[in-house]
Amino acid sequence: MKILRWVLIILAALVLLFVFVGMPYLKEQTKKNSPERVATYSENGLDLEVKYSSPFKKGRIIFGELVPYNVVWRTGANEPTTFSTKTDLQILGNYLPTGTYSLWTIPGPENWKVMFNKKVPDWGVTLISGGRETTRDAENDMFQVEVPVMGLDKPVESFTIDFEDIEELYLTLTWDKTKVRIPIRQ
Repeated sequence: MKILRWVLIILAALVLLFVFVGMPYLKEQTKKNSPERVATYSENGLDLEVKYSSPFKKGRIIFGELVPYNVVWRTGANEPTTFSTKTDLQILGNYLPTGTYSLWTIPGPENWKVMFNKKVPDWGVTLISGGRETTRDAENDMFQVEVPVMGLDKPVESFTIDFEDIEELYLTLTWDKTKVRIPIRQ
Protein backbone atom coordinates (compact mmCIF):
# COMPACT_ATOMS: atom_id res chain seq x y z
CA MET A 1 0.00 0.00 0.00
CA LYS A 2 2.89 2.36 0.75
CA ILE A 3 4.39 1.66 -2.68
CA LEU A 4 1.11 2.53 -4.42
CA ARG A 5 0.89 5.79 -2.47
CA TRP A 6 4.47 6.72 -3.47
CA VAL A 7 3.79 5.85 -7.10
CA LEU A 8 0.69 8.08 -7.08
CA ILE A 9 2.61 10.93 -5.42
CA ILE A 10 5.40 10.67 -7.99
CA LEU A 11 2.90 10.58 -10.89
CA ALA A 12 1.06 13.62 -9.49
CA ALA A 13 4.38 15.48 -9.11
CA LEU A 14 5.33 14.66 -12.71
CA VAL A 15 1.98 15.87 -14.03
CA LEU A 16 2.27 19.11 -12.05
CA LEU A 17 5.84 19.59 -13.24
CA PHE A 18 4.74 19.16 -16.85
CA VAL A 19 1.76 21.53 -16.47
CA PHE A 20 3.60 24.30 -14.61
CA VAL A 21 7.11 24.00 -16.09
CA GLY A 22 7.00 21.91 -19.28
CA MET A 23 4.06 23.57 -21.05
CA PRO A 24 5.20 27.17 -20.40
CA TYR A 25 8.68 26.23 -21.61
CA LEU A 26 7.31 24.64 -24.80
CA LYS A 27 5.11 27.69 -25.48
CA GLU A 28 8.09 30.01 -25.00
CA GLN A 29 10.20 27.95 -27.42
CA THR A 30 7.54 27.95 -30.14
CA LYS A 31 7.15 31.74 -29.86
CA LYS A 32 10.82 32.14 -30.86
CA ASN A 33 9.98 30.69 -34.29
CA SER A 34 6.55 32.29 -34.58
CA PRO A 35 6.47 35.53 -32.57
CA GLU A 36 3.26 37.00 -31.23
CA ARG A 37 1.83 39.95 -33.13
CA VAL A 38 -1.11 42.29 -32.64
CA ALA A 39 -3.03 44.18 -35.33
CA THR A 40 -5.34 46.99 -34.23
CA TYR A 41 -7.81 49.35 -35.85
CA SER A 42 -9.34 52.26 -33.93
CA GLU A 43 -11.08 54.63 -36.31
CA ASN A 44 -14.59 55.53 -37.48
CA GLY A 45 -16.16 54.29 -34.23
CA LEU A 46 -14.52 50.87 -34.46
CA ASP A 47 -12.12 49.34 -31.96
CA LEU A 48 -10.75 46.06 -33.36
CA GLU A 49 -7.81 43.88 -32.33
CA VAL A 50 -6.33 40.66 -33.70
CA LYS A 51 -3.75 38.66 -31.72
CA TYR A 52 -1.84 35.96 -33.58
CA SER A 53 1.49 34.19 -33.90
CA SER A 54 3.42 34.85 -37.10
CA PRO A 55 5.33 31.89 -38.61
CA PHE A 56 7.97 32.46 -41.30
CA LYS A 57 8.14 31.09 -44.85
CA LYS A 58 11.80 29.96 -44.62
CA GLY A 59 11.89 28.87 -48.28
CA ARG A 60 8.95 26.50 -47.89
CA ILE A 61 5.86 26.20 -50.08
CA ILE A 62 3.14 27.42 -47.74
CA PHE A 63 -0.38 26.93 -49.08
CA GLY A 64 -1.14 23.51 -50.45
CA GLU A 65 1.85 21.96 -48.62
CA LEU A 66 2.80 23.33 -45.17
CA VAL A 67 -0.78 24.55 -44.75
CA PRO A 68 -2.87 22.00 -46.69
CA TYR A 69 -5.78 23.06 -48.85
CA ASN A 70 -9.34 22.29 -47.73
CA VAL A 71 -8.33 21.58 -44.12
CA VAL A 72 -9.13 23.77 -41.09
CA TRP A 73 -6.14 25.93 -40.11
CA ARG A 74 -5.77 27.79 -36.82
CA THR A 75 -4.70 30.79 -38.94
CA GLY A 76 -1.21 31.31 -37.58
CA ALA A 77 0.88 29.33 -35.13
CA ASN A 78 0.74 28.44 -31.43
CA GLU A 79 -2.52 29.50 -29.75
CA PRO A 80 -5.52 30.20 -31.98
CA THR A 81 -5.73 33.66 -33.51
CA THR A 82 -8.23 35.89 -31.70
CA PHE A 83 -10.38 38.65 -33.17
CA SER A 84 -11.85 41.18 -30.71
CA THR A 85 -14.41 43.88 -31.40
CA LYS A 86 -15.97 46.45 -29.07
CA THR A 87 -18.67 47.16 -31.67
CA ASP A 88 -21.23 44.95 -33.36
CA LEU A 89 -20.10 44.19 -36.93
CA GLN A 90 -21.37 42.91 -40.26
CA ILE A 91 -19.10 40.54 -42.19
CA LEU A 92 -20.46 39.72 -45.63
CA GLY A 93 -24.02 40.06 -44.35
CA ASN A 94 -23.42 38.09 -41.14
CA TYR A 95 -23.89 39.66 -37.71
CA LEU A 96 -20.89 39.52 -35.32
CA PRO A 97 -21.70 40.96 -31.87
CA THR A 98 -19.21 42.65 -29.57
CA GLY A 99 -16.77 40.11 -28.13
CA THR A 100 -13.65 38.01 -28.65
CA TYR A 101 -13.62 35.13 -31.11
CA SER A 102 -11.12 32.58 -32.35
CA LEU A 103 -10.43 32.97 -36.08
CA TRP A 104 -10.18 29.82 -38.20
CA THR A 105 -9.74 29.39 -41.94
CA ILE A 106 -9.93 26.69 -44.58
CA PRO A 107 -7.48 27.79 -47.28
CA GLY A 108 -8.15 26.81 -50.87
CA PRO A 109 -6.32 27.61 -54.09
CA GLU A 110 -9.01 30.08 -55.25
CA ASN A 111 -11.15 30.79 -52.16
CA TRP A 112 -10.81 30.65 -48.39
CA LYS A 113 -13.52 29.89 -45.87
CA VAL A 114 -13.29 32.04 -42.73
CA MET A 115 -14.96 31.18 -39.43
CA PHE A 116 -15.41 33.27 -36.29
CA ASN A 117 -15.83 30.92 -33.33
CA LYS A 118 -17.28 31.76 -29.88
CA LYS A 119 -14.72 29.56 -28.07
CA VAL A 120 -11.00 30.33 -27.75
CA PRO A 121 -9.23 27.07 -26.88
CA ASP A 122 -5.87 27.06 -25.05
CA TRP A 123 -3.95 25.66 -28.00
CA GLY A 124 -4.93 25.56 -31.66
CA VAL A 125 -4.10 21.93 -32.40
CA THR A 126 -4.03 18.57 -30.67
CA LEU A 127 -0.65 17.29 -29.53
CA ILE A 128 -1.62 13.69 -30.32
CA SER A 129 -2.09 14.56 -34.02
CA GLY A 130 1.32 16.20 -34.22
CA GLY A 131 -0.38 19.50 -35.03
CA ARG A 132 -2.47 18.24 -37.96
CA GLU A 133 -5.86 18.42 -36.21
CA THR A 134 -7.30 21.63 -34.78
CA THR A 135 -9.17 22.05 -31.51
CA ARG A 136 -11.96 24.09 -33.17
CA ASP A 137 -15.50 23.07 -32.28
CA ALA A 138 -17.56 23.86 -35.40
CA GLU A 139 -20.78 23.98 -33.34
CA ASN A 140 -19.50 27.24 -31.81
CA ASP A 141 -18.91 28.98 -35.16
CA MET A 142 -20.84 32.23 -35.39
CA PHE A 143 -20.83 31.82 -39.18
CA GLN A 144 -18.65 30.88 -42.12
CA VAL A 145 -17.91 33.16 -45.08
CA GLU A 146 -16.00 32.58 -48.29
CA VAL A 147 -13.54 35.10 -49.74
CA PRO A 148 -11.44 35.01 -52.92
CA VAL A 149 -7.66 34.58 -52.96
CA MET A 150 -5.57 37.42 -54.34
CA GLY A 151 -2.18 36.45 -55.79
CA LEU A 152 0.88 38.56 -54.96
CA ASP A 153 3.88 39.20 -57.21
CA LYS A 154 6.42 39.01 -54.38
CA PRO A 155 6.31 36.56 -51.48
CA VAL A 156 5.67 37.80 -47.93
CA GLU A 157 8.14 36.13 -45.55
CA SER A 158 6.08 36.14 -42.34
CA PHE A 159 2.37 35.49 -41.93
CA THR A 160 0.72 38.89 -41.45
CA ILE A 161 -2.74 39.94 -40.34
CA ASP A 162 -3.66 43.59 -40.71
CA PHE A 163 -6.46 46.02 -41.48
CA GLU A 164 -6.77 47.86 -44.81
CA ASP A 165 -9.07 50.86 -45.09
CA ILE A 166 -9.60 51.48 -48.82
CA GLU A 167 -13.13 52.81 -49.35
CA GLU A 168 -14.15 49.83 -47.20
CA LEU A 169 -12.46 48.24 -44.19
CA TYR A 170 -10.87 44.82 -44.68
CA LEU A 171 -9.23 42.32 -42.38
CA THR A 172 -6.30 41.02 -44.46
CA LEU A 173 -4.36 37.77 -44.16
CA THR A 174 -1.11 37.68 -46.14
CA TRP A 175 1.63 35.05 -46.47
CA ASP A 176 3.87 33.82 -49.25
CA LYS A 177 2.18 34.89 -52.51
CA THR A 178 -1.35 34.74 -51.09
CA LYS A 179 -3.61 37.45 -49.70
CA VAL A 180 -7.24 37.30 -48.63
CA ARG A 181 -9.43 40.22 -47.57
CA ILE A 182 -12.48 39.95 -45.35
CA PRO A 183 -14.77 43.02 -45.58
CA ILE A 184 -15.90 44.49 -42.25
CA ARG A 185 -18.83 46.87 -41.79
CA GLN A 186 -20.43 48.44 -38.78
